[in-house]
Amino acid sequence: MKKSLIALALVGAFAAPAAVQVAAAAEEASPHTVAGNVGLFSSYRFRGIDQTFGKAALQGGIDYTHSSGFYAGNWNSNVSSGAGFPDGNLEMDFYGGYRTSFGDLGLDVGAIYYYYPGSEARGFDTRAQKGAVNNKEIYLGASWKFLSVKYSYSIDDYFSLRGTANDAGKSTSGTSYLEANLTYDLGNGWGVNGHLGQLYAKNIKNGDYTDWKVGVTKDLSGWVVGLAYVDTNADGNCKKAFQPYCFTNSNSDNGAGGLNFGSKMKDAGRGIAVLSVTKAF
Repeated sequence: MKKSLIALALVGAFAAPAAVQVAAAAEEASPHTVAGNVGLFSSYRFRGIDQTFGKAALQGGIDYTHSSGFYAGNWNSNVSSGAGFPDGNLEMDFYGGYRTSFGDLGLDVGAIYYYYPGSEARGFDTRAQKGAVNNKEIYLGASWKFLSVKYSYSIDDYFSLRGTANDAGKSTSGTSYLEANLTYDLGNGWGVNGHLGQLYAKNIKNGDYTDWKVGVTKDLSGWVVGLAYVDTNADGNCKKAFQPYCFTNSNSDNGAGGLNFGSKMKDAGRGIAVLSVTKAF
């Protein structure tokens, strides 16, 4: 009996500090989370439109999240100047917002600023604002399990563009984008994804289009290899007039209000397979 009491006392003596340590660790858990990501893509497609003239893109970013639901982050990629960023070759995105959830239902509201350092908006259109090409949007999103939807609304000229054709010179503020996404885990590191989006371009002739994507991914010890097919019905036929998605391979402001176009032109909305390798850390 005495031996049993002594054993229980010893167990209690060692168990109590351990429990206290676990509780203390829980109390000291930081409400701040910082995560990063990096990826290599055979081509960069933004809303289905080619941003690198079919060439590879190196991308990466960093995200901060607070336990309250507020978040902020930065994401970056190389781009082609011919995609509407005269003299620019870098995209920098800055965003922030608030996320919350109710069971399987998630809500997300925020704003994003797209910035292209070194570019010249007036090199693309003399009616555009001075300075670097940029875009400012607010967005609202919702998710349920493996499905999500998001609506983005431009509060300034859409990527510094001005109206065309009968709407020449008018503001493109109010351009919006509605998208639906699916990401499904098949198990054993395999996953499938899909996307459907619609751009509503304000005051841009033939600017509206639909884009879609289907893809598969495989997680290899934290490195995610992906293959996707991306396509659109955007007007990018370089043999026709008013085709806003016919891009040149390079674009430079010549300092006289005009453009020095590259020697090659390409339909930026054409269908293409995109191979990627990404890593989150």
